Amino acid sequence: MANPNKVKGTAWESAIRDYLNAFLGLVDSHGKFLDPFDGGNVRRPAQEGAKDVGDIHAVPFVLEAKNTKSPAVPTWIRQAEIEAVHAGFPYGVVVRKVRGCAVAMGRVHVSVRTWTRIRLALGMPTDEFTTLYGWSVSLRGLDTSRWYLTTTVRQFAHLVGDFRRLVPAGVSARAVR
Repeated sequence: MANPNKVKGTAWESAIRDYLNAFLGLVDSHGKFLDPFDGGNVRRPAQEGAKDVGDIHAVPFVLEAKNTKSPAVPTWIRQAEIEAVHAGFPYGVVVRKVRGCAVAMGRVHVSVRTWTRIRLALGMPTDEFTTLYGWSVSLRGLDTSRWYLTTTVRQFAHLVGDFRRLVPAGVSARAVR
């Protein structure tokens, strides 16, 4: 019998992938890629070797999907950022399932540093970026490494689409580090 937690995790990863592909218009009404060779397709990569490359690739983002009861967001964000480096992507984010809610209501978490790099790559002022994508701030004590920003999967899907439309290829990788 398969590990039930692995089954839940795989189902959550697949649900995120399918939601983003549909939202971005990359699949037909049956969920088949319009262009299977398009590098912009959101995919679940096969894990190879010792270095994890994240659960989902949605260029230019690596997503670490979490379907657990107890959140450990700052730890997960560090994990996502390391996996983004392993995969050669500029941004690592965490996508956490919200129990009893649709995929669109899942929570996307990013570090303050990653949030700032994305905002600067888009060339947006802080207030506009915060409002447009529904970001909220979580401050965990005085340790700034534990601070992060959160939005919904739906708002993040808008961000991915806008990023791909507004930021020329290659610029995201050179964004403020």
